[in-house]
Amino acid sequence: MTTADNRISPRSRIFHPRLEHRSPIPAGVRIGDMIFSSAITGKDPATGRLHLDPHTQISQAFTNLDSFLDAAGITVDHIGHMTVFLQDLADRAIVNQEWERRFPDPDNRPARHAIVTPLADFHEELRVQLEIIAVATPRGDRTLE
Repeated sequence: MTTADNRISPRSRIFHPRLEHRSPIPAGVRIGDMIFSSAITGKDPATGRLHLDPHTQISQAFTNLDSFLDAAGITVDHIGHMTVFLQDLADRAIVNQEWERRFPDPDNRPARHAIVTPLADFHEELRVQLEIIAVATPRGDRTLE
């Protein structure tokens, strides 16, 4: 990718065809060894729709996170921080179930911050958005040193 003045941009887009946004926003970017996601929702990539059931939608959001990580060439072990945006605080228990499933070792979990806020994705039924910051190793090496 080049910038307007033809210099090479240090930022590269992380692309996964089923996680792309309708807006002109990439699913995520990589700058050096840092990975930043955009909002990852519980939209079913096969249908493009959100499940109305909170458990299913939140589980799908974490499955979509797994797909994003795979597209970035990393795993959950590379996540340093996750922000969870919730429409309803009552869904935090469901998020915690998925969290503990992905990160079973309490001594080896990323930092996390949960925020209850109206979610502006133009979907009233949107219950959760996930954002991550991760540190990758050099391309081609999937393990942390």
